[in-house]
Parts: sequence; C-alpha cells; structure tokens
Amino acid sequence: MSVDSALFHSALLALTPILLAALGGAICERAGVFNIGLEGMMLIGCFAAVAGSWYTGSAWLGVALAALAAAAYALILAVGAITLRGDAVVLGVALNLLAVGLTGYLLRTVFGVQGTFSDPDLRGLGEIDVPLLGPVVSGHSLLVYAAWGAVAVSALFLARHPWGLRLRGVGEAPDAAATLGVSPAKYRYAAVLASGVLCGLAGAQLALGNVTLFSENMTAGRGWIAVVAVMLGRAAPLGVLLAALLFGVAEAVGFRLQGAGLPQQATDAAPYVVTLAALFLSTARRRRRAAPARPPAPPQQPKSPRSPKPSDPLVGAP
Repeated sequence: MSVDSALFHSALLALTPILLAALGGAICERAGVFNIGLEGMMLIGCFAAVAGSWYTGSAWLGVALAALAAAAYALILAVGAITLRGDAVVLGVALNLLAVGLTGYLLRTVFGVQGTFSDPDLRGLGEIDVPLLGPVVSGHSLLVYAAWGAVAVSALFLARHPWGLRLRGVGEAPDAAATLGVSPAKYRYAAVLASGVLCGLAGAQLALGNVTLFSENMTAGRGWIAVVAVMLGRAAPLGVLLAALLFGVAEAVGFRLQGAGLPQQATDAAPYVVTLAALFLSTARRRRRAAPARPPAPPQQPKSPRSPKPSDPLVGAP
C-alpha cells in the first residue's frame, strides 16, 4: 500500500462526519450531559439532507433541513434527560435504535424504495478547488472546511467567551453556577441542541458530500466512534480533532487495503479495531496515572541494646 496525497485527501473526507458529531458530543460533555445518541442524530441528518436536496433541488437547503431535523431529534434527549431527569445513557441508546427504524420506514414511505435511494438528479455538495492549498486540502466540500473552523471556534468559545465559561461551570459545579444566577437547565438545553445541529451537519456531509445517496443505517457506527473520540479527547476540541483524525486515517487505510484485494469485511473493520485499541490504551493510561504511588519504605532504625531488667539474674552480679 502506497502512502500518497490521495490517501490523506480521503482521510480528511472520512474524518469530517466524525469530527462534527464529536464536537457536538464534547459540548454536551462540558455541560454535564453524556450524549451517546450521536449515531441516531447523525442518521436523521443523513435522511433529512437527502430528502431536502431531492425535493427542493438544492443541496444547501438539504443541509439546513438536516441541521433542523437533527436538532429537533436532539430535543427528545434534552427533555428526557434535563427536564424529566431520565438516564441520558438509556435515552441515547433508545434514540439510536429509534433512528434506524424511523429512517428505514421513511425511506419506504417517502421514496418508495427499500435499502438504498440514489438518483442522478440528486444534488450533492460541490467541491471547492483551491490549487494553492495543495491536493490534500483542496477539493473538499464547504462543510469539510467548516468542520475545521468549528474546532477553532468551539475552543475559543469554551476558553474565552463568558457563555462558554458558564457552560463549563454548569457541567463542573451546577449547584454553584445556580447560586450565581446561571440556569443549568438552559445551558444544557442549548448544548444538546447545538450537538443536534452539528450531528445534522455531519449527516449532511456523509450523505451529500462523501457520497450522494441514502442507505439504511449508513452511519455504520460513526456516531459511536465520535463518542469514543470525545472520551479520548477528554471533551477538548483539539483533543477531539486528533482522535477524529486517527479514525479518519484508519478508515482511509481500510479503503486503500480493500482496493489492494483484501476482503471488504476486514477493511470495514479497520476503524473499529483502531477505536477499540485506542480506547483500551487510553483507559490503561488513565488507570496508571490514577493509581496511588507506593510510598517509599521508611529507613530502618538501628536496634538499641536491650537494657537489663531487674528480674535478670545477671543484674548486680560481681
């Protein structure tokens, strides 16, 4: 397998949906909501993007519809986890399962097909060619560049902006934030809805940028990989970017190995193998750091000679 610019070009293409969804998960994590429903929100975004592009004839209207639909779908998690105080993990799993069945049903109802919908008239996202940027960075859709911009914006927002600092305070100490007049519920609602928008953009990029079609369960676990990217990056935008880049390279290498003749099942598993390995190594490293250091053994004191007792028969002997 050769390493060339085309490999890194496809890696940037593969990491964009994971990066956008992972940024949404990181914002939720900073607000104190563990969002594992990224897979379902991304899948809803995929279907809404294709449906919007098909019926309006504009790919960008499809992108807007994907962001709105995923945000509305994320509202279910917000109401259940924040207002009703349900378990966010259980709700996220339910949303992922519901999205698979819902999009499969809508595929047969709206488009009258089963499995995959594709059409030559379906508008996809165009590519922006900037020769000065080189073959790796040039030739991507606008959402690819927007994803990299979102990393910088979210990093500055969480570190500098008052709303970002309050969001972090809500996630770290909600009771203390409430005493200062900050509503934890409002900030958590905003974080969950923002994650829905980002997952909708991730689904639009996957369905209209990477390919131009919709197929059942086409996210294929990318939302779960985004959850792992949030964990590996510790909900920091730059850390999430590095984790998503790792998985994007793994997926691109898998595609390249498939072209070299390896079975499709083996190459499709490459990013998930990397995910498990990275999660295992990260967990082992954290446990090693959290393990208390063993204190050094105290130096042994020299034994003092035994003082004679009055009952000793040698005491007072000449």
